[in-house]
Amino acid sequence: MRIYTITQWFLFFYIYSFIGWIWESAYVSVLQKRFVNRGFLKGPFLPIYGSGALCVLAAALPVWRDPVKTFFVGMAAATVLEYITGAVMERIFRVRYWDYTGKFLNIHGYICLASALCWGVMSLILTRWVHFYISELVCAIPQPYASWAVLVITPVFTADFVTSFTVAFHLREFLEQNGRIQEELKKLLEKKNFLEDSIQEAGEKARVQIAQELRELYMKIGEQKERMYRVYTKSVRGLLRRNPTAYSNRYRETFSELKKNILENWKKIMEDRF
Repeated sequence: MRIYTITQWFLFFYIYSFIGWIWESAYVSVLQKRFVNRGFLKGPFLPIYGSGALCVLAAALPVWRDPVKTFFVGMAAATVLEYITGAVMERIFRVRYWDYTGKFLNIHGYICLASALCWGVMSLILTRWVHFYISELVCAIPQPYASWAVLVITPVFTADFVTSFTVAFHLREFLEQNGRIQEELKKLLEKKNFLEDSIQEAGEKARVQIAQELRELYMKIGEQKERMYRVYTKSVRGLLRRNPTAYSNRYRETFSELKKNILENWKKIMEDRF
């Protein structure tokens, strides 16, 4: 087995992230019947595939001559990575960017049997065929050129990751703020129901005051919601378009409403443009 340099491992990560992006974008585009620039990042990289490939290579290359061991070792390494990544991302952003809930033998919706088996098959394909050619290509690049390639790609990748992370955090802020607004609305409705029960006993002056207070609260909540949509819509639109199956367990209704409004507005903009 070859010993690779740090630079070569970086190139493997970027190459497999790019291959993963091609696969996912093609697959989801066929399902959606439109081009989908798939993934968490704006650029043509899916880090989960790059990280998965590196995990598989590190774990399965030492046993690549044994297909059974390669299958199970690669499957285990990639599946553990997928579970950890899914759980951590949902913990941080309050959104699931992929979900296997409802799939056979899934664990918390982050992984499932079908996904694990796919990782096993991909481990065999990767270690026995694909990586041979990728390795030959990368190892044929003179070290200075390989280093320059990494120095050029890494800042671009990092900037894309930081930008996408910020947008995803904006989405979390939107969901949390909207959740607080929903709580305010709930309290407002409870207050309204209470006041309606007692309004018969109130005088005309009290009824006017109550009605005015309710109108002001409704207007305040409406303004908050409109301001939130104006601030966050542009930044999160691309993220939602790249992840059409994403959803939030904690803020399910709010997230569904946001997706519907943003994607419908985008569709209208594109129709008006063309």
